[in-house]
Amino acid sequence: MRWMNRLLLVTGAGGFIGSHLVEALVGQGATVRAFVRYNSRNDIGLLQFLSAAKLEKVEIVAGDLRDFHAVKQATEDVSCIFHLGALIAIPYSYRHPREVVETNVMGTLNVLMAAHECQVDRLVHTSTSEVYGTALLVPLNENHPLQGQSPYSASKIGADKLVESFYCAYGLPVATIRPFNTYGPRQSARAVIPTIIAQALTRDRILLGDTTSSRDFTYMDDTVRGFLRVAESEQALGEVINIGSNEEVSIGDLARKIMALVGRDVPIVTDEQRIRPARSEVKRLRADNAKAKELLGWSPRISLDEGLARTIVWISEKLDQYEPGKYQI
Repeated sequence: MRWMNRLLLVTGAGGFIGSHLVEALVGQGATVRAFVRYNSRNDIGLLQFLSAAKLEKVEIVAGDLRDFHAVKQATEDVSCIFHLGALIAIPYSYRHPREVVETNVMGTLNVLMAAHECQVDRLVHTSTSEVYGTALLVPLNENHPLQGQSPYSASKIGADKLVESFYCAYGLPVATIRPFNTYGPRQSARAVIPTIIAQALTRDRILLGDTTSSRDFTYMDDTVRGFLRVAESEQALGEVINIGSNEEVSIGDLARKIMALVGRDVPIVTDEQRIRPARSEVKRLRADNAKAKELLGWSPRISLDEGLARTIVWISEKLDQYEPGKYQI
């Protein structure tokens, strides 16, 4: 699928992955309609980091995924939708499960209905590795059971199944991408890698939750390339495809790796406020990416050490935006 001169819709465009995806699509000649959640400050989120030349090719539309009329208007005349819009903070989902479900499930339903009514050529829906819960089999392939261990993961399971139903019932040309833990420049301190880096650079200790849990981390550039490949591949239609490295690292070892790269050695301290409820903690995630390799010709290109080094540089230059503990929501 060639992107030159095509009008595309990206929901969640002001977010971490969304802003990078918008930037990549504009770089390939597309015109992007960026759907961002309305706020009274007229804040476009992380799209602010795009150059003025690239922002000129972005049509910013503010609205709410829960408003079908707003979603339908944003969908008109677009050929492809990248649906990334969601409430993603797991701690927030403990406190506000209704809002999370309304946004992630009903918001996705609105996107599906709009895509169907407007007859878009392709919809790429964004899932998450959190839907797998704690790994029962490692590595996790796309047939692994889905486990709703938090209201957030349950809402994404519901959204994923709605997408499946629209493919089966209406023949909607949709594919689901399931990224594992993406990291890189622009990610907020809500996520584990930025919060470790910010603390390693500025504090005399690192506060973390469960350091024994392990995750599969993928650098942003590789994840964005996965989105593009899913959108371009006819073989991806109707499929769910993991995007991950097939490698895992414990949070404790990750912190020690970051400290070595930063050149500081400070103690790691358990912060009880950062620990999830016992049955909600996802202990282990490691992607089986064989399907991505087979259907998309995709595999990660950037190692964890290289990606962390790039992210450390970004955060070092913008430390005022990474006050440790600021984004624990």
